[in-house]
Amino acid sequence: MSAWNEVSDRVYQRRYDPLDISVCVVVGDTGLLLVDTRCNPREADEIRSDIAELSSAPVRWVANTHAHYDHSFGNQRFGYAEIIGHHLVPQHFIEFEQPRLTAWAANPAGSPQYDWDQVELTPPTVLVHSPHELDLGNRLVRFHPLTPGHTDTDLVVEIPDAATWLVGDIIEQSGPPMYGSGSFPLDWPGVLDTLARSIGPNDVLIPGHGSPVDRAFLLEQAAVLHVVADGIRSSFDQHEPVESASERVASASRLPLEIVESAVLRGYSLLSAARS
Repeated sequence: MSAWNEVSDRVYQRRYDPLDISVCVVVGDTGLLLVDTRCNPREADEIRSDIAELSSAPVRWVANTHAHYDHSFGNQRFGYAEIIGHHLVPQHFIEFEQPRLTAWAANPAGSPQYDWDQVELTPPTVLVHSPHELDLGNRLVRFHPLTPGHTDTDLVVEIPDAATWLVGDIIEQSGPPMYGSGSFPLDWPGVLDTLARSIGPNDVLIPGHGSPVDRAFLLEQAAVLHVVADGIRSSFDQHEPVESASERVASASRLPLEIVESAVLRGYSLLSAARS
């Protein structure tokens, strides 16, 4: 676990193990905005303790960059704050995170470090359908709900006066991009292309896992995701089996085979549904 790092003016990042999760705090005159809450209430309490070392100001707002467990399962410990998230988070919880949580809680020996039985899914209280602005006290923050990519719940947090963007898992720095539950591998690279048009070359981007990066890094990762998406479409059109398609796309993209296989399975499923 790292200490708080001021990545830009009054924007702090702390990286937590396991999973190298980025947690960010944005400081305004009237309170703090916390971005992402980790995997369970115990880990969320750790965040609360660490924030107290950073500032005596209250956490008045919380945002989830997306619905995945490692970014939202600590929400229950911040019920006193407004919790801001993409409007599809509640549905994603029902379809993906609740079944996952139920299965994990039924087998506590499988991952005892996570205390799954203590988690109460807590969806956002402010559901964002379109660009949304928030005043932290002489400091404007913008929330941008994205079209489906890493998930259909991705929400980017922009701090304009610091030229900083908290982007969650739409890009990854300390590991490969993850095609997790509810991903859209065919659309994801286009989401990054669109977002890049709003980002300056010297802006700071904080991924959901890893160190701060810049617009050039985002575009490099978009290029890799394009290789995966194009490979999935081509393989599907040629009726190529998942196993051989995954090997070919993994070689072309230089991503781990197990990561690409998840993308191919999901992409094939989406293409089959769209063309049926």
